[in-house]
Amino acid sequence: MSPFTCAREREVSDLLHNGHWPQACPADLRDHVASCRSCSDLVLVTGSFQVSRRLTAELPRLEPAGAIWWRAQLRRRNAAIEKVSRPIIGAQIFALAMTLIVIAAIAVWQFGNWSAWFADFPGTLHLGALIPPSFSENGFLWIIMPAIATIALLSGIVAYLASEKQ
Repeated sequence: MSPFTCAREREVSDLLHNGHWPQACPADLRDHVASCRSCSDLVLVTGSFQVSRRLTAELPRLEPAGAIWWRAQLRRRNAAIEKVSRPIIGAQIFALAMTLIVIAAIAVWQFGNWSAWFADFPGTLHLGALIPPSFSENGFLWIIMPAIATIALLSGIVAYLASEKQ
């Protein structure tokens, strides 16, 4: 037996690890621990570790620093994108309004010339074969309606692609 260990140290260690110290131990073992330096050190160190473990288990668990840093970078980037996109959206609305005003002004100014041109357009391109005879008197609608539908479709696609890049 070495001078640093005790014969009853194993018994004290089992009681400490099972949580039975000092309530469920015999009186002679308590007297031994009070007189044996090795066993009293074991009780002191193990008890300190157990108290420390209980206190640490009660502390809140923090997320890893990498995840916190990543979220902070994501928030910073999103805030910068939002800050930059506000004037861009305003400029897009202003440009759309100006475009509509210009188109309306040109339509009002040139309506007399356009109506004659559109009325003659199917005959110019010899599209009479494609237009049913019942719609020949409304040749103007055969050109305007597909043009308006095409413009609406393209403007929707452009708006989608513009919002996708932001």
